[in-house]
Amino acid sequence: MNAHMMKFIHDLLMLSFCLIQFSQAATIQTSTPIEHVIVIVGENRTFDNLFATYLPKQGQMISNLFSKGIVKADGSPGSQFNLAQQKIANNPGIYSPIPSTTGSYTALPQPYATGAFGQRQDIPDARFPTDLPNGPFPITGYVSYGAHTGDPTHRFYQMWQQVNGGKNDLFTWVGQVTGPGPSNVNTKLAPSSTFQGGVAMGFYNMQAGDAPYFKYLADTYAIADNYHQPIMGGTTANYFALATADVAVYTENGKPSVPPAKLIANPNAQAGTNNWYTEDGYRGGTFTRCADITEAGVAGIQALLKSLPYRPFNDGNCAADTYYMLNNMEPGYSPTGELLEQKPNTMILPPQTMPHIGDGLSAAGISWKWYSGGRNDGKAVDKEYCAMCDTPSFFASTMTGRDLHKLQDMQQFYVDVKESKNFPAVSIIAPYDSISGHPGYAMQPSFDGLVTDIIARVQSNTALWNKTAILVTFDEGGGYYDSGYIQFIDFFGDGTRIPMLAVSPFAKAGYVDHTYYDHASILKFIEHNWHLSPLTKRSRDNLPNPIHELNNPYVPLNRPAIGDLMNLFDFKKTVQGKN
Repeated sequence: MNAHMMKFIHDLLMLSFCLIQFSQAATIQTSTPIEHVIVIVGENRTFDNLFATYLPKQGQMISNLFSKGIVKADGSPGSQFNLAQQKIANNPGIYSPIPSTTGSYTALPQPYATGAFGQRQDIPDARFPTDLPNGPFPITGYVSYGAHTGDPTHRFYQMWQQVNGGKNDLFTWVGQVTGPGPSNVNTKLAPSSTFQGGVAMGFYNMQAGDAPYFKYLADTYAIADNYHQPIMGGTTANYFALATADVAVYTENGKPSVPPAKLIANPNAQAGTNNWYTEDGYRGGTFTRCADITEAGVAGIQALLKSLPYRPFNDGNCAADTYYMLNNMEPGYSPTGELLEQKPNTMILPPQTMPHIGDGLSAAGISWKWYSGGRNDGKAVDKEYCAMCDTPSFFASTMTGRDLHKLQDMQQFYVDVKESKNFPAVSIIAPYDSISGHPGYAMQPSFDGLVTDIIARVQSNTALWNKTAILVTFDEGGGYYDSGYIQFIDFFGDGTRIPMLAVSPFAKAGYVDHTYYDHASILKFIEHNWHLSPLTKRSRDNLPNPIHELNNPYVPLNRPAIGDLMNLFDFKKTVQGKN
């Protein structure tokens, strides 16, 4: 067969594939007027960190520091300030997610600028006083809204202790005494202090002018004040849950396996310390076999789950002989699809085989893209690229299949958004690192600007805007304090509340939704809208929608339960002549 004939057959096959895809897309019917979902993901903000003093429109109720009387409109301590008081605990041996408390701080430890660009890391941050009251404080009472400030502790076992069974009173203690293990920390500090306790209590003050664009979005569209990070811990695990409603596992040849010993978490305290972990963090200790209560750290969380007045999802959702990822890992593939070498003790997650939302959409003939800042069209990456935020790159199905081209640089979004006809049905946007809003190296105003720009670009394309829902949220809370209720669903979470805004011509204007949500809610919304089934039998998109009492709208009666975001919208609205 000559080259011309081979090219003809290839072109004919590609044309047939395109016609099949077009035919499938033409017959797909959505259950709502929404034909495009765009998810914008910022980094590391709890709900109270950003919306602590937000005052909603008349007739709407909200749960935040101001509404609870914890702080006043100017950010100073309110009449109920003691509700957010931080305790001191004692956990010198076997790990416990609910360690015994021994007293309270008289004042917050002076914050350090841990991880903050342009600031000294080894001494207290002199921009903040040494006598901050023991509770939440307004960050912009001492620095500007755009200042680089410290990055709180935010890892799996630490977060379980921070929320302390729902009391939310150990954020400061955990940030002070919980070391990340010998693989991760400067030996000059170990075992002493992480110096990340005081900064965790900081918040921005909307009533004083902070985060004005997010206030505008909440006033104009719909906001959820009961939306949560799904997994205790950091970026990789929570981005992973956004794509799968599940947790990554350690694999060899596509099957669950045992990771190297250094990569197995051990949050038991080192001898002679109060809660300085044995092995945990960013360069070690990131997997656990949570079905085995003899594994370090497991028994305490399993006991907490058994004490709940409801049965956890799948009895904790821990399969036998499976090691689950708890903290940050990098994908097992390069951006162009090459399998990376799995050297001993490297922080690279082996290829994952479970389905993610992109797989489900592709199987149904529904278009999607995952836009990542700094990906540079897959041929190269730069320092702006967050590999762990480019979640489909963890999966063999995407990186070795025909969907690899759907992972694109954010620059392509700016091209695609001009054309509504071929714009993908589902888009996830993982920002450039420097404008992600991450504490320390990015900060919130940069993310505000990104969201402003994206929404403006979508709105400028009227045909696209009229059938789009933009969901603005964050990967996780970053270890910042939050005062909200937490529903413990399984061994892995939920964690603290994080912001969620629905921006759409169909969003309920100025509405505050109290329905219980987490990242699985985004998948449930997509699945509901495009008539898809849950991804797997163990993924949280199987959970029912919550049933809430009017006098207690935050705690589902049918726990565990997670909503599908539909309550943020009014699809009976007329939008520019459309019903």
